[in-house]
Amino acid sequence: MKHKLWLVLYCSTLVACASSKVDPNKDFDVFANAIWQKAENIVRYDSEELPDMSESTLAAANQQRQQLITELAAVDVKTLSEQNQINHNILMYRLQNQVDEYKYGDRYMPLTAESGFHSDLTFMVSGSQIKTLGDAEKYLKKISSVPRYMAQQTELMRQGIRQGYTQPKAVFTGYEQGILSFIQTDIDQSVFFRPFLKPVASIPETQWQALQTQARTIISQQIQPAYQQYYDFFVSEYLPAARDNIAANSLPDGAAFYQNRLEHYTTLKMTPAEVHQIGLQEVARIRAEMAQVIKQTGFKGTFAEFIQFLRTDKQFYVTTPDQLLKEASFIAKKIDAQLPTLFNTLPRTPYGVEAVPAEIAPKYTTGRYSGGREPGAAGFYWVNTYALDRRPLYELEALTLHEAVPGHHLQVALANEQANLPSYRRSFYTSAFGEGWGLYSEFLGLEVGFYQDPYSNFGRLTYEMWRACRLVVDTGMHTMGWSRQQAIDFLASNTALSMHNVTTEVDRYISWPAQALSYKLGELTIKRLRAEAEKALGNKFDVRQFHDVVLQNGSLPLPVLEQQIAKYIRQQQAK
Repeated sequence: MKHKLWLVLYCSTLVACASSKVDPNKDFDVFANAIWQKAENIVRYDSEELPDMSESTLAAANQQRQQLITELAAVDVKTLSEQNQINHNILMYRLQNQVDEYKYGDRYMPLTAESGFHSDLTFMVSGSQIKTLGDAEKYLKKISSVPRYMAQQTELMRQGIRQGYTQPKAVFTGYEQGILSFIQTDIDQSVFFRPFLKPVASIPETQWQALQTQARTIISQQIQPAYQQYYDFFVSEYLPAARDNIAANSLPDGAAFYQNRLEHYTTLKMTPAEVHQIGLQEVARIRAEMAQVIKQTGFKGTFAEFIQFLRTDKQFYVTTPDQLLKEASFIAKKIDAQLPTLFNTLPRTPYGVEAVPAEIAPKYTTGRYSGGREPGAAGFYWVNTYALDRRPLYELEALTLHEAVPGHHLQVALANEQANLPSYRRSFYTSAFGEGWGLYSEFLGLEVGFYQDPYSNFGRLTYEMWRACRLVVDTGMHTMGWSRQQAIDFLASNTALSMHNVTTEVDRYISWPAQALSYKLGELTIKRLRAEAEKALGNKFDVRQFHDVVLQNGSLPLPVLEQQIAKYIRQQQAK
């Protein structure tokens, strides 16, 4: 009966059904793509304007997504092939997350400690390339919608204040300065003017100058006043009304919200208490490894004194942004040469190294991967060059392996290049898989000769400890009554992260509940699956083959990855 219901819904979705005798997999492919197209069209991502963020539009979008979930739930998954079962799982995961975010008031808090809708517009700008007159006109129309978009977001935040959905005051020290950075005296310095800085050969000079003038007018008379209005709202209305309690469980239905986010980001069924305990165990294990590395350096003193030495000794820091970028680029090139020893399949898409945009750098994390925004476009490994005295070189090897290769770039680029997967699979990313892979990639450096310097190895352990501490402090702050200072002290006393990074990270965890849990739990899962494969296969185990199996399906929920590795083990044993 369930399968028949799916066919009825399938026919109604596509307004066509030639015969009752159907191939479940062939028809599911069409059905699933239709579902995804409907999901994508709910919010006008590719329109000539920024999305409509009115409450009425968002409510209607939520109802539409719920209907799509109903249609997906009607599918008899047992009749599908393995790949279509994965397709079904991922479509449901993506849609359910959007419905859950709406349920728990995500739209009322469109900002975190490190960014917000106002700064995320920089990604819209960087993804806008002007090659033709049509491109220029579309871009001008899009930025003309910025004031409307910002006013709608501000109204959602006002509603959030009324309903008890606000971020905590504690994470917003200096945040307003990031808003002001978008208001420039010289309009040509505005981030929104960047696409017009270099002339386009196909556009005549007089026409190009007219377009530039039009852009300057929109920025000066519409966009910058919108940022000023948002600044005024943030300082005079939002900050005074922001929460004093940092815990997610202080939000409406907060305990259920945190559990929901935990399960979404980790893709695992666990309790906060279980995650907290795993974190404590990992902290103890890594701390013991750290003690051994400190002995290798010959340092005489306590752990705290060694950490202070790392944070303050000038040998570990550069003095110019270019020096840091060049060092990161050198490390990236070194690891490139080792990839064939770890993988049979490598991506065709290249990546570059560049600084985190200045507008967001002060509150931004140490580094991040920014994937190619168009098919065939290069990815970028972002390095934060703000406050260089807080960007130690001993962390740079681990950071590079995580954000570039064999970490995020390799994983994301390979997923994008899987022509056999539908588009919603190639673009899919879940933190448990992606961030787990990134942390596992730091560990892979040990296997290909990185971390020869004990300080760099301590930096690797610091990064691993950082992710282990997240399990403790995130669950502690959001469900166990931990204070912000308690979390800062715990992270600072167990890692060599600079104090700037420690406070930036803790504020990130406060304003983005449970996302930080995905890294360590994902890495532990991948390591466990590798250990199981090595034990089961013995001399049949090939690490390159194992990595290909992990990555060949794109990003996966961890239970699905477990199924894939179990299948790989069975296949290898049968040979």
